Amino acid sequence: MMMMLAAGEGCYEAPRAAALAGVPLSTVYDWSRKGVVTPSISPVREKLWSYADLIQLRMVSWLRHPKEADDGAKVRATPMSEVRTTLTFMEAHGLDLWSGELGTQTATGLSVDRTGKLWIELPTGEFVDTAGRQTLKLGADYLDLLKPYTVAGLVGPHLLRPRSHLRIVPLKVAGEPHVERSRITTRTIAALHERGFNADRIAAMYEIEHAAVEQAIDLEAQLSSAAGIAA
Repeated sequence: MMMMLAAGEGCYEAPRAAALAGVPLSTVYDWSRKGVVTPSISPVREKLWSYADLIQLRMVSWLRHPKEADDGAKVRATPMSEVRTTLTFMEAHGLDLWSGELGTQTATGLSVDRTGKLWIELPTGEFVDTAGRQTLKLGADYLDLLKPYTVAGLVGPHLLRPRSHLRIVPLKVAGEPHVERSRITTRTIAALHERGFNADRIAAMYEIEHAAVEQAIDLEAQLSSAAGIAA
């Protein structure tokens, strides 16, 4: 199990975790059973995943899938033994993805290359490996673990800014996607919409922008669709 300091917050049931991570639900359960990515909030019924677990799910998924280098060369999937070595290193060194006050956090850039090696973005914009050595070239062989992630037809949203008016903050509303500068979750807005409230009425009720309501409804539709596919 990997803990990432402040990023260890957030609480998601399996379908929600799978949809946000962009990883099939069956895979999420399989990795849980095998101890690859164990839900850190609750490893027993009901299993609950943290925000840090979402990032870990993406990383393992990226490593476990074959890739294509810039020159067209095929790159094998990383063996699970190497994935476990990477996870062990991350757990031993604890990575804090956040800085700033609650509600204004920014993410530290965390990327993983096709070999499973971790790279961290410094405030200068430079990337260094876990030994502090610099690398000068970033390309298709690297994955920003917070940006939208697609695999097997599933699309996981940006894990900080799923839409321009929406945010995900691990320490806020249990890590649920919500309207920026508020505690209004996208689930709440989608539930009202399903009950027949239109976007204009919801926006007026909460005194938020119409665009934020539309984006919340769109995000929840995406997550619901992903959960359906994953199941």
